[in-house]
Amino acid sequence: MAETVDAIVIGAGVIGLATARALARAGREVIILEKNGAFGEETSSRNSEVIHAGIQYQPGGVRASLAVRGRDMLYDFCAAHHVNHARCGKLLVATNPDDVHKLAALKARAEKNGVDDLNIIGAKEAKALEPGIACYGAILSPSSGIVDSHGLMLALLGEVENAGGVLVLSSPVTGGRVQADGVEIDVGGADPMKLKARTLVNCAGLWSDRVARSIEGVPEDTIPHLKYGKGQYFTYAGKAPFTRLIYPLPQADSQGVHYTRDLGGQGKLGPDISFVNSNTDYSVDETRREAFAAAARRFWPDIDAGKLQPGYAGIRPKLKGPGEEGDFLFSDPARHGVPFYLGLYGFESPGLTTSLAVAERAAALVAAMGR
Repeated sequence: MAETVDAIVIGAGVIGLATARALARAGREVIILEKNGAFGEETSSRNSEVIHAGIQYQPGGVRASLAVRGRDMLYDFCAAHHVNHARCGKLLVATNPDDVHKLAALKARAEKNGVDDLNIIGAKEAKALEPGIACYGAILSPSSGIVDSHGLMLALLGEVENAGGVLVLSSPVTGGRVQADGVEIDVGGADPMKLKARTLVNCAGLWSDRVARSIEGVPEDTIPHLKYGKGQYFTYAGKAPFTRLIYPLPQADSQGVHYTRDLGGQGKLGPDISFVNSNTDYSVDETRREAFAAAARRFWPDIDAGKLQPGYAGIRPKLKGPGEEGDFLFSDPARHGVPFYLGLYGFESPGLTTSLAVAERAAALVAAMGR
């Protein structure tokens, strides 16, 4: 007979940990099931570690509605919990004369999302801020930053545990079934078991659609088919050339190859984007070095391609394909009709930035279920 648990969260990435924290702080008994041997081993630890200001998302979308609140909540959380971070700022640059007029439109879009601190600056002012840059104009975003993603997840887990929650590692969800009073799930690993959740929240990231399809009773037509957007990074040997983040103007399906740095001062370029069939291939194609250098040369003319070294790769769980702008999807009972289940799908960028706001909304949806 399956042991009954109040709330189960599937997935211990940053979204799963933040959601479990929100539920536990609301007084729920929470167990987090993670298929890997440690938390945050996939998308949450294979990204740019950027705190996004909320600039480029489609106004009215879910991401846009969470971006600014998530950003502010994250800065407050990091300060209160001593998570290493830096509000270093960002320049979004026009790399050719035809792009200059796009700056005002992008700023206007950001303002619709509640981003109220952007400034459009000229090429000379941009170069005064970052002497190594080349551009025809830029947007200065002072609220953009970087964060130690591992430290953030460790702090979130600490709060889950302080509130009585438990993380169970190496425990993949292999199937399940909706029942009259909850969802029974099959848990694999070294000691397979069955657990029954009064409330089940699917935060399985790259695997969320497969997990949902393994649960009998969650309607197939309400489960999206995720696309996998692979992004590769190259690190830059030597002194970091910029103190701020440097981004080209965004595209519909990505933010383009950009320059970021980590909290130790290591510069890096990426990610590129390619849509792939595998969600487990994290290899980096060394032959892409010159392509990365060429992309960066548009705003960093003095880049030494020889100092670029293969770094790492990440895979984004996307709801849309090439050239299409995606969004987050909270699939609650109003969508699928199962009163015990909440599915979170397509939580790519800015998932790290918005994690606390995502968790806040997820907890509110769970509360609205009356569970």
